[in-house]
Amino acid sequence: MIVEIWSDIACPWCYIGKARFEKGLAGFAHRGQVEVIHRSFELDPHRAKGDTASVVDMLASKYGRTREQAQSMEEHVASNARSEGLNYRTEGRDHGSTFDIHRLLHLAKERGRQDELLNLAYRANFAEQRSVYDPEVQVAIAVEAGLDESEVRAVLADGARYASEVRADEQEASDLGASGVPFFVFDRRYGVSGGQPVELFTQALEQAWQGREADAAVKAPAVDAAVCGPDGACEVPQR
Repeated sequence: MIVEIWSDIACPWCYIGKARFEKGLAGFAHRGQVEVIHRSFELDPHRAKGDTASVVDMLASKYGRTREQAQSMEEHVASNARSEGLNYRTEGRDHGSTFDIHRLLHLAKERGRQDELLNLAYRANFAEQRSVYDPEVQVAIAVEAGLDESEVRAVLADGARYASEVRADEQEASDLGASGVPFFVFDRRYGVSGGQPVELFTQALEQAWQGREADAAVKAPAVDAAVCGPDGACEVPQR
């Protein structure tokens, strides 16, 4: 069974949702027969390379809030992350274009190191004092993930490398009706949107497994969960 996950490393609910999905997968009886593929989705696809801003300032501007209110939003997300055992720093993080990171993730997929690079990118962005938008940080985490440094630098130097793969993923997300991330698709039969509870991911895995012989279209359960949208903003649930 194949599970595809559309996400962006700038998205805190993708960071949290990945952890919850993996916990759900760990409790799934057929987990050894599940292949996970990570697909690209940019929250801020029109942002120019090198154009970064403080996450708190971005949230304040996007939602029309004060910096104090935006900081409180970050603290709320952080509490969700920490409840899953994830480190999350609420100050000093920045926001920028993730296009190059997605291109490197496609390189990592070809080399069998995609999940390793994604985990390191999330950790750098949310837990460490490193800007994942800095090309040298991108090189460092890619090498840490097991990629060849010269190949990584060659990809970063050539903006066309893996660009079509990133765009194809994003078009496919649109075709499937994904308006935010994380977005999980189970065997092209069931879709789950948002950072859902662990139990829902286990249920979705079981449903998809049982319905593998059925000819069902992708559909998402009518369950609300936090997502990050294509305008770069992330919903903060009030419950």
